[in-house]
Amino acid sequence: MRVSELAERSGIAASAIRFYEAEGILPPAARRANGYREYDDDDLARVRLLVALRRLGLDPVDAGRLASQCVERGRVDDDLAPLIARQRAEIAVRRQELDLLEAELADLEDTLAAAGRRRGDAAMSDQPIRVLFVCTGNSARSQISEALLGRLGGDDFEVRSAGTEPGGVNPYTVRALAEVGIDWSGARSKSVTEFVGQPWDYVITVCDRARQTCPVFPGEHESLHWGLDDPAAVEGTDAEKLEAFRRTVMEVTVRLRPFVEVARRTGTRAMPR
Repeated sequence: MRVSELAERSGIAASAIRFYEAEGILPPAARRANGYREYDDDDLARVRLLVALRRLGLDPVDAGRLASQCVERGRVDDDLAPLIARQRAEIAVRRQELDLLEAELADLEDTLAAAGRRRGDAAMSDQPIRVLFVCTGNSARSQISEALLGRLGGDDFEVRSAGTEPGGVNPYTVRALAEVGIDWSGARSKSVTEFVGQPWDYVITVCDRARQTCPVFPGEHESLHWGLDDPAAVEGTDAEKLEAFRRTVMEVTVRLRPFVEVARRTGTRAMPR
């Protein structure tokens, strides 16, 4: 095949192939009697591998070397295995980040919708906005949410947290909050039954199980659900467990910042001038 066909089938420009040949990254092509370059299937395989390896982040020289070894040996070079594994790991991280962003956007949309409903129903008041966070054990996610909203919302919010099956505050919750300047050492795990019958502006479940078992709270309020991963479910070293709780602190903070601003503008509380 000629260079134009090789370029088309490999997905790069003919000038790029000539550049790689001139730099010694690709071996020089055989020539016909009339002087035209002639390429075969091995050349096509070599160029396709070169392109793939460049996309994985290798520089041209290393990509050309590995591509040549693969074609000449007829098998994948051992050097490719860690490279591919590393690329797969990076893709997994990016996919996880996109999934998290999608969840955050969905939660924000629900928050905006709930705030819009309250804007039409609630009269101006000098009372704080009352928020109850609910999870299963009231040990991690709901405790972290209570602590962070208490700091971010200030006097505009009155915040509590509870569990459908309270089991004590996780020590990693206390440690992770301490790292962001919140002393949570005196917190206790509370049952949702303590708060049934009280007036709430927002009841927010932060785990799927709590969402299914959370009792119905009477009165006018908005129900939201933030599906957060359970940091207490992470196994591993002390550092790995603590890192899981740090991620929860970050994820809750990301959701709370727009929630605070939106909730303040619903008319539930008269803002100071």
